[in-house]
Amino acid sequence: MIYAYCRISKAKQSIERQIRNILAVYPAAIIIQEVFTRTRLDRKEWQKLMKIIKAGDTIVFDSVSRMSGNAAEGFAAYEELYNMGVNLVFLKEPHINTDTYKQALENNVAMTGGTVDYILEGVNKYLLALAKEQIKLAFEQSAKEVADLHQRTKEGLETARLNGKQIGLEQGTKLTTKKSIKAKEVIKKHSIDFGGTLADADVIKLAGLARNTYYKYKRELKDELSGEGQ
Repeated sequence: MIYAYCRISKAKQSIERQIRNILAVYPAAIIIQEVFTRTRLDRKEWQKLMKIIKAGDTIVFDSVSRMSGNAAEGFAAYEELYNMGVNLVFLKEPHINTDTYKQALENNVAMTGGTVDYILEGVNKYLLALAKEQIKLAFEQSAKEVADLHQRTKEGLETARLNGKQIGLEQGTKLTTKKSIKAKEVIKKHSIDFGGTLADADVIKLAGLARNTYYKYKRELKDELSGEGQ
């Protein structure tokens, strides 16, 4: 089986790019989507995948950062899966695919049976260590890039704030989008609070909204209707 593991860490991020990139190369891949993740223990979909994955299966990632944002954790998971016989593919870092790692392990310098074997054994150990180091480096570089991005974002927001710029919407301001308008129409039509027949849980599913967003829209609708009645 070929699985595609796609992960985002913030709700406002889009996961579609990762899915599109992977399906372009592996159109039959089974898509596993993960949202709001910070540590491996938080990744419920990843944990489910680890329970069904078996030797000979493949997991495809758009980039190494999607496997893990923590270098030590990522390398440990890599070795664990490699030892299980699972193939790992990283579209943006193909040099650390498990096939490449496997070649480094298998393409050892042949022993001669003579005293030179002491040197050749050292060469083989060096090649293996070098392959491992490349994998570790890829995870470390990925983790650094993520940390740097967060720091630049934080500094940019602080600079904007110090310059008197408004960060985000002003308090009390509503952001109106096509999606919010459509969602509110569904709520107004089907919610029992507005004369419909469905309870909140059913309307949430019907509208395809997160729980907090649903109740936010519901409050806004009540305010809007209350204003119309004044």
